[in-house]
Amino acid sequence: MNQQKEDEVLVNHLAKQGIDNKMVMGHPASLFVLFFTEMWERFSYYGMRALLTVFLITEIAKDGWGWTNADAMQLYAWYTGLVYLTPLIGGMIADKLTGYRKAILLGALIMTLGHLSMAFETFGDSFFYLGLVLMILGNGLFKPNISSMVGQLYPNTSTKKDAGYTIFYMGINAGAFLGMLLCGYIGEKIGWHYGFGLAGVFMFFGMLQFFFAQKIFGINGEKPDTTHKPEEHVEKITEEETPANVVRDRLIVVAVLMFASIFFFFAFEQAGGSMSIFAKDYTQRVLEGNAGLAFKWIDAALTIFPIMIVTWVLYSLAKKIARQYPLTILFTAISFVIIWALGFWKVYREFSIEQTEVTVSWFQILNSFFIITLASSFSKIWEKVWNPSGPIKFAMGLLLVGIGFVALAYGASSIPQDAKTASVSMIWLILAYFFHTTGELCLSPVGLSYMSKLSPPKFVGLIFGLWFTASAIANFIAGMTGSYIDEISEKYSMSTFFLIIAGIPIVVALLLLLFNPLLKKLMHGIN
Repeated sequence: MNQQKEDEVLVNHLAKQGIDNKMVMGHPASLFVLFFTEMWERFSYYGMRALLTVFLITEIAKDGWGWTNADAMQLYAWYTGLVYLTPLIGGMIADKLTGYRKAILLGALIMTLGHLSMAFETFGDSFFYLGLVLMILGNGLFKPNISSMVGQLYPNTSTKKDAGYTIFYMGINAGAFLGMLLCGYIGEKIGWHYGFGLAGVFMFFGMLQFFFAQKIFGINGEKPDTTHKPEEHVEKITEEETPANVVRDRLIVVAVLMFASIFFFFAFEQAGGSMSIFAKDYTQRVLEGNAGLAFKWIDAALTIFPIMIVTWVLYSLAKKIARQYPLTILFTAISFVIIWALGFWKVYREFSIEQTEVTVSWFQILNSFFIITLASSFSKIWEKVWNPSGPIKFAMGLLLVGIGFVALAYGASSIPQDAKTASVSMIWLILAYFFHTTGELCLSPVGLSYMSKLSPPKFVGLIFGLWFTASAIANFIAGMTGSYIDEISEKYSMSTFFLIIAGIPIVVALLLLLFNPLLKKLMHGIN
C-alpha cells in the first residue's frame, strides 16, 4: 500500500509539471532519456581523457606529439581543472537566462564541435587546442544542468529520488566505461584522431535523442520562471527556525569536508596522469601464452556484457515511448548499432592477433567496472551493517586511496632510480584502481549527500558550486604534481613518488579521525 501511495505522489508531481507519466522500471521514462544523454556525454569526456596524456607523450614516430611527461601533465592539469570550474558559470547561465534544457543542448553541440576539431589534429596543432577549449566550455553548460533536471523529476519527499540518482549514476559509469574502452582502443591501435573523433559521434547522437524528446519533460528545464515566490518564502521561514549558531557550525563541517575532498581527488585524479605514464612506460602490457588468452576472454566479456545491459535499458524505454518519440529511439538505436559493431570488431580483432598488448587506457576502465560491481554492496553495508558518520566515511575514502598508492609504490620498488622504462606486473595497477574505487564509494556519493543535508536551503546551489570548485582545484594540483614524476624518479625513485602521493591523503584521514567527535558535535544531529 505504501508503494502505491508513493507512486501516486510521484505521478501527481509529474502531472503538475506536465511531465509524461509513463514509467520504466518504476521510474519516469524521462529519467532514461536523461540517462542516455548523460551516458553519451560521459562516453565522450572519458574516452577523450583516456587518450589525452598518452597521445601527448607518445613518440612522434608513432603519430603522438612526443612531449615530455612534465609538459603533458601541465596541460592535463589545466584541462581537467577548467572542466570542473566551468560548471559554476554554466549553472548560473541556466538559472538566469536559458533554462536547463537549452543549456544542455548548447553544451552538447559545443562539445560535439570540440571532438570534431580534435579529430582534425593531423592537419594542425591549433585544431587540437581549439577542441580542448570547446570541450571545457561545452562541459560547463552541460554537466550541472542535467543533474538538476534529474532532481526535478521527483518530489523532495520521494524515497525514489535516491534510486533515481543511482540509476543515473549507472548511466554515467556505463558511458565512462565504454568510452575509455573503445576510444582508448581505437586511438592507441588504429589512430589518435579516430579515437578523438569517435567520442564526438556519440556526443552528437546523445544530443539528437535529447532534442527530439524535449516534450517528455513538460516544463522541467524550461526557461527560469520568477513566479515561484511562495517556495522562497517557505524556505526563509524554515531558515529562520534553524538558529544562527547551528547554521554556522554546520557550515564549518561543510568547509572541512570540502577541504578534505581536495586531498582525496588530488590522489584519485592521478588516473589520467601519472598512473597513465606508469601504465605506458613501466608496466608489462605484452601478454603471451595462457596469460594472453585469459586476458582476451576477460576483455571480451568486459566489452560485450555492459553493452548488453544498456541495450536492455534502451529496449525497456523504447517499449514505452517509441510511438510518441520515434526519432529519440531511432537515434539512440543507431548509436547502439555502431557500439555493437565496434564491440564485436574489437573482440574479433584481438582474437585474430597472436600477441596481446593491453592498451594504456584499458586500466582506466577498472574504476567504472569496480563502481558498477561494488556500488550496491556499499549501499547495503551502510543500510544494514555499519553506517558511520560522514567524517569517518571521508577518512575511510582517504585511507583507501592512500593504500592504493602504497600498493603502486611497492610494485614500483623494483624499478631502478632514473629508469626510463620497466616491466612491472599489471597486478599492482589493478590493485591500486580497486582501492581507489572503494575509496571513491566511501567519499564521493557521501560528500554530495552531506553538502545538501548540512547547507541552509538558500545556499545549496552555492555549496554545490563550491564542491565542483574543490574538484577543480584538486584536478589542477593532481596534474601539476604528476608533472614532477620524472624529477622525483631521477633524484629518488618511482616508488618514492607514489609514496608521497599516498602519504598526503593518509595524514588528512588521520586528522579527520582525530577530530570526528568535534565534527559530529558541530553537525547538530545531522547524520
